[in-house]
Parts: sequence; structure tokens; C-alpha cells
Amino acid sequence: MTASHDPRFTPARPDLAAEHLRGNIEAPRYAPARAMRVVEEYLPLSREPTRERSIDTQALYGEAVDIYDIDDEGWAWGQLLGDGYVGYFPAEGLRADRVAPTHRVRALRTFVYPGPNMKSPPVMALPLGANVAVTAERDSFVAVDGVGFVWRAHLAGLDEFEDDFVAVAERFLHAPYLWGGKTSAGLDCSGLIQISLAACDVKSPRDTDVMEKALGAPLPIDDNLTELRRGDLVFWKGHVGVMRDERALLHANGYSMMVSSEPLAVARARILANGSGPIASIRRL
Repeated sequence: MTASHDPRFTPARPDLAAEHLRGNIEAPRYAPARAMRVVEEYLPLSREPTRERSIDTQALYGEAVDIYDIDDEGWAWGQLLGDGYVGYFPAEGLRADRVAPTHRVRALRTFVYPGPNMKSPPVMALPLGANVAVTAERDSFVAVDGVGFVWRAHLAGLDEFEDDFVAVAERFLHAPYLWGGKTSAGLDCSGLIQISLAACDVKSPRDTDVMEKALGAPLPIDDNLTELRRGDLVFWKGHVGVMRDERALLHANGYSMMVSSEPLAVARARILANGSGPIASIRRL
């Protein structure tokens, strides 16, 4: 694999590559894609088929996945269709069909019940951004294909979006930090930005290095950090946060181990003192 084929987004490994890469990448064998979808609240995705390695990201309920291999240990290897991430998933969390979604979860988290009764014990919870197929309505609930009933107001149509991604990100304030996470149960800096932008119909890469190149236009960086406004993205090497206003930065961070809000000047000085370097860029969408 050449440097131009980023392994994070290229479904190729030493023994196998996706069929559509034939003629582009050399491999001992090629496999066609098997259309699958995530059927658990979220699934971890890792570069290696082991639970001992830190996760790279999470695939949310209803996400479409192209799978190229499932091994005897129960690991499925494939690519997320949403942001193109490639890796290994626990195969038991995938289903070999792709029911077209009709709605997505708009609440930070919503419970799924076995019937249209909020007093019944929930069978699972779905995170913000999960895709579901609604099959029927029952009072204030809707039936979701394959799982149960969800409170109708917690869902939005696929063509309904938020208009302020910072307001979405602010709803995660104090959520715990989790490397690779993308839900209110735990998320990291780029996961916070990606999931918040997605709620506003803005596609974003998953990792900060790719995100920094893809989103917005660069702003000048000066000592006083003047002229910043709500929605500006601030990047360090391996880290990103979003401005709530001209002074306050919102970011999921390993210093507080949660999503926190603090003056940008304070975060800037601490990150520099910790050896992570100066601000790399500021981008305005």
C-alpha cells in the first residue's frame, strides 16, 4: 500500500483487499462487499481484531457497513460508509441486511422499549445520530424495525436538521471523555465535532488531521486571538475544540476527562505547557 492510500480509509490489508481496489492495489485475493448494518447501540472499531487495543471510533446503530471478511473468532473487517473508516468490528453487532432508515435520533440518548409504555423496562438505548426505520406509530411512540418502541419526539426525519452545531455540542457538556467515543456515554474531541456537525447535515472526517484540512477556511492566529466567533474550530496537533463565543472554548479533553468549557487563553497556555505545542490552525466554517 502506498502513502497515498491511507490505511484508515482504504479497505486493504496484506492478505486481502476490497474487490473495487483490484488493479489499484496489489493483494493475494479480493473480496466483494457484503452490505451490513450496525444493530447494537454502538460498535467499537479497531485497527486490529482484539479488544486489548484502544478503539479508533464507534459505529452507531443503523450505520451502513461494507464487510469484506468475517473470521472464525467473530471479527468482521470492513468499511463504514459514512466517514469511510476501515477496521474490525465485533461481528455479532452486525446484520446482513440494510433496511433503509427513515429517521434518526435527535436526543442525546433515547430508550427503546418492548412496547409503547415508558414504564416498561427498556431493552436498549440509542445515541444521538443513530439511524432507525420507523414502521408504525402508536400514540406518542413509534415502532422501530428490529428493536422496539421509541418516544416519537426523540426522532427527526432524515431531512430535518439542527441549525447550530455549537448548540448540539453544548448538549454534551460534562459528558465523560472516551478515546474513540461518539456518544454521550463517552466521546473524544473529534467525535464531539463530527457528531455535532452531522446533526446539522455537515459531513466531517473523523480524525483531527483530516478534519483540519477538510473543514472551513483558515483564520490568522495572533497572540491576542482576536476576531474569533461562535463556531470557529481551533486545532492543535491531535486535538480540536469549538468556540462558544469570542473567548470560551468547548472541547472533550483528557485534562478534565470530560467535555468542558473554559477560556481559550487558559486552554492554549496549558496545552502549550504540557508539550503538545501551539495552536496549529483556526478554521471558520
